Amino acid sequence: MTVIEYLKKVPIFEGMRYEELEKLERITKERAYKKGSVIIVEGEKGEDVFIIRTGKVKIFKTTNEGREIILDIKGKSKMFAEVTLFSEGKNPATVVAIEDSVILSINNNELEEIIKQNPDMALNIIRVLSKRLKESQSRIKNMASNDTYIRTAQVLIKLTEKYGVELDNGTIELKLNITREELASLAGTSRETVSRALSQFRKEKAIKISGRQILILDKNKLISWYNG
Repeated sequence: MTVIEYLKKVPIFEGMRYEELEKLERITKERAYKKGSVIIVEGEKGEDVFIIRTGKVKIFKTTNEGREIILDIKGKSKMFAEVTLFSEGKNPATVVAIEDSVILSINNNELEEIIKQNPDMALNIIRVLSKRLKESQSRIKNMASNDTYIRTAQVLIKLTEKYGVELDNGTIELKLNITREELASLAGTSRETVSRALSQFRKEKAIKISGRQILILDKNKLISWYNG
């Protein structure tokens, strides 16, 4: 798939004409990152937006005590660091590849010039940023009002919707090599608490765990933890 064909699939570029996509292609750079490579660093000046062509990344902030707080895990076709567009601000979080990844980058200043000529793209960006804000507000609300088992169930469902692959027997395999620490960070709790929650879900035959592989045996049982 060419860069232009790929850019067409990215939400903020939907509806753009071919000649506009050609302009984007000319300012788009591509780079491969090995698993564990740092792509951007929290606090550094944000100069580019990034789009994941292949692979996955985790986005996190670091506390004063050095603990990671994972904000999100993103995969193919997802964009990150778009909050630095128009602001000349600093990156609000660190981004690290959790798989071998190919990442597209576009310089903010060059992209802004194209956006000025394309009001539809500006509207798309507003929609994307608005959705991101709602997701952040929802996550904060969940952490404040729900217990850790409910939050763990919610995180599993969210990850399943993004990275789940349904197998022939109806089981859903979570195609994400995630550690207990990372899962705990996403749920806003400790590794020990997440382990207890996973153990409970396993007893209820809602999930099956083998190493880092997580299989969702009964999605409805997980949903019942917060919709029951």
